Parts: sequence; structure tokens; C-alpha cells
Amino acid sequence: MTEKTLSHILNMKHPILMAPMFLVSNAEMIISALEMGCTGALPAHNYRTDRDLRQAIHEVRKKSDKPFGFNLIVNKSNPKYRKQLTSLLDLKVDFIITSLGSPHEVIEKCKPLGIKVFCDVVDVKYAKKVESIGADAVIAVNSDAGGHCGTFKAKELIQQLKKEINIPIISAGGISNARDVKSMLEFGAAGVSVGTIFIASHESPVSWEYKQALVDFGSNDIVKTTKLTGSPLTVINTPYVQKIGTKANLLEWMINNSPQLKKYAKMLLAWKGMKKVQQSAFKAGYDNVWCAGPAIGAISEIRSVKEIITDLIED
Repeated sequence: MTEKTLSHILNMKHPILMAPMFLVSNAEMIISALEMGCTGALPAHNYRTDRDLRQAIHEVRKKSDKPFGFNLIVNKSNPKYRKQLTSLLDLKVDFIITSLGSPHEVIEKCKPLGIKVFCDVVDVKYAKKVESIGADAVIAVNSDAGGHCGTFKAKELIQQLKKEINIPIISAGGISNARDVKSMLEFGAAGVSVGTIFIASHESPVSWEYKQALVDFGSNDIVKTTKLTGSPLTVINTPYVQKIGTKANLLEWMINNSPQLKKYAKMLLAWKGMKKVQQSAFKAGYDNVWCAGPAIGAISEIRSVKEIITDLIED
């Protein structure tokens, strides 16, 4: 390991980050990860109020003094952005992962406080931009990521980024065991971000049906859809997903590509899509849409977070 590994950046034992998962990640899961020598991040948008967000930080800190962070959506679609950022700065979280927008303000305000900023990227162009304004590392979201994903395979994306940027690269997507972790590190990643396999944990708050679907379905059952939010989203190919299809129909395509309607159509589509995902996460029904990545193939049972992490650190 070099000085630029995630372990060195955050002063922790393993270069493994439990990914911030919409609707899934909670304080209990983060505490378990910290106890195992890993780190983790909570999505700020998992908390309805500022009080709830602050409470989650206090809850983790009561149990651990190890570093953990938050994921923050930094574009105009997040009306709570400024309040969330203020709270994360006030309570001095260890790092912030930025998504879906410019991280300029976050970096500017975090630097004086010693808070690290990692930025989600899917290509070289954006990675160079965030490096130029002071990002501490990039989260390289590849095509095997669960939920919203990139377009390049993990090693292809790492290879592209290594040629163009000098800050650490954290590979996100497709990790399910210690061999995967080792492979990414040997290829030049500073660490890995792992999500899908933790959805099927005892500590995860989603429904039993969602967790069991992760056990019952395999890697070949994962499909990429733009039908739900307008952006590529990896989901389990349930009968309902097969019924509605994975691509926009003619009317949806016309609305999404209309200069007059495109902006509002995309906002409405994204809102409706995430509402569907939210309903599906906690309530069983014929029309469930369950997000997951190809790492689903490694899930054979519902286990504790600590048992899952053991597979990531012991070969």
C-alpha cells in the first residue's frame, strides 16, 4: 500500500468504504463497519430533518471515534443542500462525498476545517475538473455499481483516470469479496466503495422481500434501465421491470427531448422514479423495483454487516 491509499487518507485499517446507499444506509451499519476497521458514509438525503441528520452523527460518535462521512447531493434538485452542508461543517464530519453537481463550495468550506472531500465521477472530464478545484479523491463509479451507475468497467475507468489525474481513485461497483478488493488495489485504486452486498444485512432497514430478492436473483438478473429516473439505474429484472421495459416509450422520448418540456419532464421523471424505488424498498408488492448491482451474485444469505465485511478483508 502506498501513502495514497484510503487507509492512509483516513487513518484506518482497511481501504474499504461502505457506500452511502439511498434508503438503506443507517447509523447501525456505519458503526459495525467502523468496528471492523473500515469506514462508511451516510446519505444526507436519508434524513428528513436537520435534527435527524445531526442525531445520526451523534449516534455514531457515541459508539466510535473512527472516521466516517456523508454523501451530499450538491445540485439544485436538493433543496436541503445548504442546511445539510452547514450541519456537516458544524459537526466536522471526517469526509463528504459530493454527487450530481459542482463540489466547489463544499471543497472551499471543508478545506479550512480539515474535512476531506471525495467526488463521484464517471469519466475523466469531470475527474479533472474536481481535481483542479481541490478534491482530495474521486469515487470512480463504474458500470457494475448498484443504482445509478457509470458506463465504463472498473479497470477501464481506473486506467483512464490514472493517466489524467494525480489524486487517489476509489473504485465503486462490483466488489463482493477480498479478491475483488485486492484486484482493484493492485490495479491502482486507493480503495474501494462497496454497496450492494450490504443491502442484504440484518442491520439494513429495507423489507425482508427486498433482502430475499438479493439472495434469490443472480448477476445475470441485473438490468440497466432509464425508464425510472431518466438516468441509467441498475435494478433486479423482476417480472414488473420486464413488464414496463427498461427504455422510454415514444411519448416519453418525445417529452424528454422536447426543448420546451425536457427540463420539467426530467425533474418529474426523476421524482416519480425515486418515489417508486422508495416505496419498493419498504413495502412488498407486484410492482416492486429493487436497486442492486451485479455483486448480487455473491449473496447467498442475509447476514450481519460484520460477517459481510469479513469476506472483504479475509481471502
